Amino acid sequence: MGVSMATAGSWVERWERQQQRYAVDREERFTVITDVVEHLTAARSRPLVLDLGCGPGSLSARLARRLPGADIVAVDMDPVLLELGRTHHADAARFVDAVIGADGWVQALGLDRPLDAAVSTTALHYLAEPDLLDVYRSVAALLRPGGALVNGDHFPPEGERCSDLTACVGRRRAERTGGDRHEDWQSWWRAAAEEPELADLFVQREQRRATPGGVGGDEDLSVRRHTELLHRAGFAHVTPVWQVGDSCVLAAVKG
Repeated sequence: MGVSMATAGSWVERWERQQQRYAVDREERFTVITDVVEHLTAARSRPLVLDLGCGPGSLSARLARRLPGADIVAVDMDPVLLELGRTHHADAARFVDAVIGADGWVQALGLDRPLDAAVSTTALHYLAEPDLLDVYRSVAALLRPGGALVNGDHFPPEGERCSDLTACVGRRRAERTGGDRHEDWQSWWRAAAEEPELADLFVQREQRRATPGGVGGDEDLSVRRHTELLHRAGFAHVTPVWQVGDSCVLAAVKG
């Protein structure tokens, strides 16, 4: 039995609020990512975009609204979030169940042509550095020349003093905008686990979490280190295009 539209909508709405605690100016970050993708694909009538670590489809849905002609492929390994996305954002993307970086993940995407853009938000830091480099290389190979990876995530600067400053800016921004008043990550997952319609999906989730893959990442990699990895992976041009505190959008263009 699938998840109803009403149930999926309720949990996605709570997810959206919960995530505001963690992504500073989250909506602006989404808008910037979409701006970059729109700019890069302006000459394409049917651009192909890959959403890495899509969760319940938050970024894919915003891309689909801005770029209604785009084909969006959204990939994640979490069965709960994927089903919420498939149900609530059914028209936004084609959702794919795969572990990013694991053997066969690229083939699981079922792509029929080179990508025009790949995007991600608050997801790739779950990968350890060697796996992240492999994923960057895989994405570069999937992109057409001139295509780009646009990643919004937490990129703390090098050095404790500077990290303290950017963390402070992000924390104060969240306090001013009220993001810190929403339920947190753990509370959302505990509450969702009590939802009867999601019970079977949580069984699958726990089975997957018991097997290796997709966890144990490097959350403290700086923009400089990501830039080095992206250049090694084959991206010719890498630059931050937006930042507030630790929250940054990094664009990497394939030569």
